[in-house]
Amino acid sequence: MTLDDHLSWLFAQQRFGVRPGLDRVRALLSQLGNPQDTFSVVLIGGTNGKGSTAATLASMLRVDGRRVGLFTSPHLTRFTERFLVDGAELPEEVVEAALMRVRPLAEETGATFFEIVTALGALLFAQAGVDLAVIEVGLGGRLDATNALEPVLSVITNVDLDHTEILGNTREAIATEKAGVLRPGRPAVTGVDMTLLPALLERGADVWALGWHFGAQVLARGWDGSDVTVSMPRQPLTLHTPLLGEHGARNAALAAAAAFRLGVSPEAIRQGAAQTVWPGRLEVVAWRGRQVLLDGAHNPAGAHALADALRGLGVTQLPIVFGAAGDKDVGRVAAALVPVASQVILTRAVFSPRAADPASLAPLFPGVPVTVTDSPAHALEALAALDSPLALVCGSLYVIGEVRPLVLDEAGEMRERWQ
Repeated sequence: MTLDDHLSWLFAQQRFGVRPGLDRVRALLSQLGNPQDTFSVVLIGGTNGKGSTAATLASMLRVDGRRVGLFTSPHLTRFTERFLVDGAELPEEVVEAALMRVRPLAEETGATFFEIVTALGALLFAQAGVDLAVIEVGLGGRLDATNALEPVLSVITNVDLDHTEILGNTREAIATEKAGVLRPGRPAVTGVDMTLLPALLERGADVWALGWHFGAQVLARGWDGSDVTVSMPRQPLTLHTPLLGEHGARNAALAAAAAFRLGVSPEAIRQGAAQTVWPGRLEVVAWRGRQVLLDGAHNPAGAHALADALRGLGVTQLPIVFGAAGDKDVGRVAAALVPVASQVILTRAVFSPRAADPASLAPLFPGVPVTVTDSPAHALEALAALDSPLALVCGSLYVIGEVRPLVLDEAGEMRERWQ
């Protein structure tokens, strides 16, 4: 059997959905010999910005001389993107061998798709001999599979309404769920609103909160990113991040505070921030004589941050290719984008069963010319016919995952997925 065969089995597990809880993943990790105990762990949760914060922190740690694993989800183009060691994907044969070992144990324990992926990541990082793994939390925190790993430090980027059917209908309830990744007496960093901080402090962690224990002053540099002065206790530090938008700069500040608490040198923090790469999140790519922005803004808070970032870059209006998952608050996402849309090309991720029907989204963009297409490839054909030097593709990360290989002329992943 090949990696493709094992991935076909693994992706088939998505049909069983999300089943919050830690018993299955703990049992699976135990049968694997608890590989997560061979390295230190940083857990990064939050509603938005988890991935960019994790990528920035991992970059800082690498520059500091650590051997670093980075676990993120979902992937955009290749499954192996989820497990980076020192910034590089592992060879397919290494992932295949590890998945062969995990599969029978996963079938025995009844582990879910994400639980299997989490255990696989722990095994791969242990085999690679990482010193520390930066782990992006999947959903919530308290009952997410990644919370079976014991962190030396935790980060909660922010809290907003998303996955309310699982996490709760209020920001306070969601904050309580996300606070589950904190550990009593251990360091933590957060950027949550001060009104939500009590839910985090109840966990007894040693929390540094942005705007209280440390600050961040942002000097935008347009398309080059931002300079950020992070006023950490006794050690102000200025860094440059290529991440676009004020939210990108804020995430870089959170990563810097986390790195500082992990003993990373100021120079490594600066260099690591400047070297951060995080595809599909306000990523600029050249395509057919124009610039295309790719951004996985899939919930209202993310869409507002995207619109604010565009305005900060001097973009008043531009054509938008948009597709969304049907279980998201698409109305509020669209409302944030309408003011910056000169016209909208609606589409759907072909390989995502969760994708919303593009035609059903048209009424959400009143007063904006709308074109409906049935696939990212056809959406790009419609975009190519427009005379615009700058365009935006946004919404579901699964849409970004299908568009990105098309604009970069790379092979895409022809596999149904929704986790």
